[in-house]
Amino acid sequence: MFVTTTPSHEFTSFGNRINRMLNDMFAGSDWQYPDNAVASWVPPVDVLEEKDGIRIQAELPGVKPEDVQISIENNVLSINGKKRQQTEEKMEQVRRFERTYGTFARTFTLPATVDAANINATYENGVLTVMLPKVEQAKPRQIAVQVAKG
Repeated sequence: MFVTTTPSHEFTSFGNRINRMLNDMFAGSDWQYPDNAVASWVPPVDVLEEKDGIRIQAELPGVKPEDVQISIENNVLSINGKKRQQTEEKMEQVRRFERTYGTFARTFTLPATVDAANINATYENGVLTVMLPKVEQAKPRQIAVQVAKG
C-alpha cells in the first residue's frame, strides 16, 4: 500500500518531459540520459577521464551487486539492473515513500580509444565503478628531444 502526500503522476509526467527535452537538446552528445520506457529511475553517474582510462562511477544505494548487469555491444556500454523494495510484514501504515525502486538503465557510447576487452567493474558501499582502460596507442607518452650533432 502506498500513501503519498502529492499526486506522483504529475511529477513523473513532468520529469519525463524534462528528460525528453534534455535528450533533444543534447542529441549529438555521447553521454546522454536514455529515453527508456522500461527504466523506473536513472542512477546518477560521474564520468572521469584519467591518464590510463575512463572511470564511470554510478550511485546504486540499496542495489545488490547480483542485480546489476553490465554489457557491451556495438561500442555501447550498458548498465542495467533493479532496485528491489524492502517491505516489512509488521507495517501498519506507510506515511511516505520517497526512495526510488524498480529497474534502471544507463548507456554510454564508447570512444575508439577504449580497450573493450579489458573493461572491469567493482562494487563497494553502493557505488559501482566501471574502469574503461585506454588502448596503448591512446595513452599519453613522453617524446624525448634528440640533439642534432653537427
